[in-house]
Amino acid sequence: MLGAARRSGCVLGRLAQALRPAAATTGAARTYSSAPKEMNVREALNSALDEEMAADPSVFLMGEEVGEYQGAYKITKGLLDKYGPDRVLDTPITEAGFTGIGVGAAYQGLRPVVEFMTFNFSMQAIDHIINSAAKSNYMSAGQINVPIVFRGPNGAAAGVGAQHSQCYAAWYAHVPGLKVLTPYSAEDARGLLKAAIRDPDPVVFLENELLYGESFPISAEVLDSSFTVPIGKAKIEREGKDITITAFSKMVGYALQAAEILSKEGISAEVINLRSIRPLDRAAINASVRKTNRLLTVEEGFPQHGVGAEICMSVVEDSFEYLDAPVERIAGADVPTPYAANLERLAFPQVEDIVRAAKRACYRSSSMAATA
Repeated sequence: MLGAARRSGCVLGRLAQALRPAAATTGAARTYSSAPKEMNVREALNSALDEEMAADPSVFLMGEEVGEYQGAYKITKGLLDKYGPDRVLDTPITEAGFTGIGVGAAYQGLRPVVEFMTFNFSMQAIDHIINSAAKSNYMSAGQINVPIVFRGPNGAAAGVGAQHSQCYAAWYAHVPGLKVLTPYSAEDARGLLKAAIRDPDPVVFLENELLYGESFPISAEVLDSSFTVPIGKAKIEREGKDITITAFSKMVGYALQAAEILSKEGISAEVINLRSIRPLDRAAINASVRKTNRLLTVEEGFPQHGVGAEICMSVVEDSFEYLDAPVERIAGADVPTPYAANLERLAFPQVEDIVRAAKRACYRSSSMAATA
């Protein structure tokens, strides 16, 4: 362990000495002669990392198996061969250790991207994320910036049990000094990760394992190396006039499926992809609710003190008089995630749950006692 720490120190020292304007050593960022019609989320994340490393020699990656194994989910595929072991660092299995090294490197002007194999393991490093990274800018009166990204899969996957299935969006969104991003599509993943790496503050970047292999249409504009998605801005994925549905990460896809079903029953649902949990785009949410007069929030996390609760309070504070029905909230069950597949499915929101809640808000359900 001591040897690994010494090696990391030497590597980070060489990186700090090599810090210079981007074009000096690494060459131009990747360009594309033509845009593919689709890109999956894994490819979007990989290309964003590649381009930011090419453009800025202060960007480096560290985490368990990010190098030789090319990432547990192959997000860092090919980057060790391209940038070498000084910029793609395999670490010991010690989240507290390598997260502390990353924060220290950010103090010195480098831009680390720290991968957690799952965000459940970030609990081992939460002191560095919150006390060392999130608070330093405020406690130094703005003299210290901590440009670091903590990224990895978050929330439920399939059959991995309670200790590997938790959503940390509400946990980290509670902390001043952090920015918390939750991509859904390939466009989100690519644009938000590039924005996060360029940001001067610590960013918690919550991906979803089940979305890595999912493909999305992508434009030439998104493939441009200069493209970013603004942090703190939601996206209206589908316009509607009868009810607003807010969602993030995998739940955006579920909300869109529900909206399609609802449209066949005469309910026009507007689906908002939050993209950013902190800062939260309150203006976009409230503008939509003032148009539709109804709100349904969807998330995989636990209901108490969740993201949906914050959204509901924002609407109550700013747009209460526009509401024509009680706010509906869909969330994960308030229990540790079951291992059994049938119980696991019951513990997380499904498309039919969203449809039922939306119909209830629009006074279309057959029984007001129906549960979502």
